[in-house]
Amino acid sequence: MSREEGVVVVDRPVPLVARLRINRPDKRNAIDLEVRQALMDAIDRLLGDRSVRALVFGGVGGMFSAGGDLASMAGLDADGARARMQHIHRLCRQIAAIPLPVVCAVEGVGAGAAVGLALLGDCIVVGEGTKILFPFLKIGLTPDWGQLLTLPARIGPAQARRVLSAGIPVSGAEAQRIGLADALTPDDDVMAAALRKAQELAALPSLAFERTKVRLGLSATLLAQELEREEADQVICLQSAEFAEGFAAFKDKRAPDFVNLVENRP
Repeated sequence: MSREEGVVVVDRPVPLVARLRINRPDKRNAIDLEVRQALMDAIDRLLGDRSVRALVFGGVGGMFSAGGDLASMAGLDADGARARMQHIHRLCRQIAAIPLPVVCAVEGVGAGAAVGLALLGDCIVVGEGTKILFPFLKIGLTPDWGQLLTLPARIGPAQARRVLSAGIPVSGAEAQRIGLADALTPDDDVMAAALRKAQELAALPSLAFERTKVRLGLSATLLAQELEREEADQVICLQSAEFAEGFAAFKDKRAPDFVNLVENRP
């Protein structure tokens, strides 16, 4: 069952998982203002659905996205350029703040803005023939969508400097080798593998996952700061239905079932 959103198609291909696919095949799924707004609207709607426990981002036609729509960037004055970046940043903040597991299926080509979107999620799946591109310097731009933070966080500053400066495609195998991708599959299995991974993550305890995800996104400069956050989170988790289920499963020597808990909050 799917819901057409014009430039974004939303469906529920497997239990617990909602999928959002960019739907501009004639533009190689390039991302413009309409796509960004459709993604924001769809995410807001899905986060209000308690039956959704993970999200998968992808594109139609076996391609993730050719990145930002260059035609929509040309000829902007300062106000227009600023408005464009502020709209992008609204979406970046929204994706980064999604409490659910977020998996990106990078089929075919993932470039520029689309890579930035994927880096804001939790898991990136690529195919053997996937090409990941960072074209910014070639067209006189700096990386955006937060990539000067998220890319070095994933692959280290030296590797980030190398791939951003080289301007050549990163293959699927290379992406996995350097840590840019989490899983490498045959090209015809990328989306299916992303859905399987999303289902696997959807089975995790949602409260504990959310709080872990938030802390991974906050760089603690001091051990004392991290220990304070750890105390606050663990006090909440130790009182939760998820911990009660996890402990009961441990005692009973069975697999825990976090999905069917009546209440996940303390």
